[in-house]
Amino acid sequence: VNPNYKNWNWKDLFCFWGVNVQSLIGFSLIASLYLMYNLNAFVVFFGTILGSFFVYLFSNIIGKPSQKFGLPFVVLLRSSLGVNGAKYFGLLRGIVGISIFGIQTYFLSKVFTFLIKIMIIKINPFFFDQEIFLILLLGLNIIDWTSILICIIVQSYLFSLGMLFNKKIIKFSAISIYLGMLLFFLFTLLTDVKFTSEAFVSSFKYENLINSENLGPLITVAGTVFAYFSIVIISFGDFSRYVKNEKELKKGNLSLILNLIIFSFFAFFIVTGVDAFSKEGSNALSRILTNPTDIAINLDSLDHQILIFIFIILATASTNLIVNYIPSQYSLINFLPDSLSLKSSSLIISILGLIIGIFWVSYLSQIGILSFIDTFGSFFGPLAGVMIIDYYFIKKGDLINKDIYSLEKDKAYYYSGGWHIKGVYSILLGFIFSAATIWNPSLLFLKSFSWLIGAIISAIVYFFLTKN
Repeated sequence: VNPNYKNWNWKDLFCFWGVNVQSLIGFSLIASLYLMYNLNAFVVFFGTILGSFFVYLFSNIIGKPSQKFGLPFVVLLRSSLGVNGAKYFGLLRGIVGISIFGIQTYFLSKVFTFLIKIMIIKINPFFFDQEIFLILLLGLNIIDWTSILICIIVQSYLFSLGMLFNKKIIKFSAISIYLGMLLFFLFTLLTDVKFTSEAFVSSFKYENLINSENLGPLITVAGTVFAYFSIVIISFGDFSRYVKNEKELKKGNLSLILNLIIFSFFAFFIVTGVDAFSKEGSNALSRILTNPTDIAINLDSLDHQILIFIFIILATASTNLIVNYIPSQYSLINFLPDSLSLKSSSLIISILGLIIGIFWVSYLSQIGILSFIDTFGSFFGPLAGVMIIDYYFIKKGDLINKDIYSLEKDKAYYYSGGWHIKGVYSILLGFIFSAATIWNPSLLFLKSFSWLIGAIISAIVYFFLTKN
């Protein structure tokens, strides 16, 4: 990293974590934990704080070497796996990132479709009676195709402008979404202050708060929150390398907990308020709405619907940038450093993302592709475990920057043909245990802890294999 670009402070990291929290999945997850599993709201709150605390710890541990040496995740991986080992194992992060980027783009395009239909109906309500809108290609009509192409083109153009511009996107998105949630919170509250406040307060149960039976649910909530952020943790170095110093890094990561408190309050209040209103009258809904898209569709006000859809687009796109796009760029460039640049890797991500988005409904969602993505993701915990042990216990916090960019056989990170066999063995062993929580039905209850299980197994094996 150019030293001039190492200008991120804790406020920038506050926005970074804000964007990660503010996704559609994040909103639905937090609201669901509070409302759909009949848990004590206080148990969910403390479980969320506990889970975010572990995210904070691991983000500091994984982010520190990248901040110190200015290295992204895939380059730092060369220290523990070798220059060639890092290529192929780092590519797994790119495969997962591109896959989720395509899926997210599809869902983003559906929001665009809603907006386009709303605008067309306002202009001419009978426009959709034309035969062209009944023609489907791969399960998509002409508006669906238009929307997904717009999403791919706009995202690809904006995201490929460089990290300085991406930083502006992150800050704008985080602040805008919180302002949007504040507006929606006030709208919900002021519709009937007493009614909505009572609905919110009644969701909290003070009795039996300190009870041994709450320990299991609390740990489950903490594990769920940690699992949600696990994909961000592994490649956090892609962003921490731009942070000024370690002090700003730790302070910024601590803001994750503040983000979760703020976001949880808004999400919980909005959902309980909307749910309370939806149960009134003859059109009462039989289920609780926790997805912002569903909430928007069920609002009577068209202006409010449009406003919420705009915020959903902003939240989804910015999350796509952080979680999927940037890590995939670095993974691809690291795999083919002589052939790819930021621009060319962006083109590859866009094309593959478009293909995945197009075939999501008609094919990919039907074959259970998410299970395969989760399986690839089972490598992330083991990779983190090996990286942590290698940097802090084997290399003692010291790296040779010149050697980490060298393919010469006598350099420190070339190992055996560019592979560090002990690191590879440790990761594969951790992967077996991590993936077992996905594919073994009797271990599904441990799925939220898959990342941690893989990290611990690989870290222990790697330590004993390399300590001498």
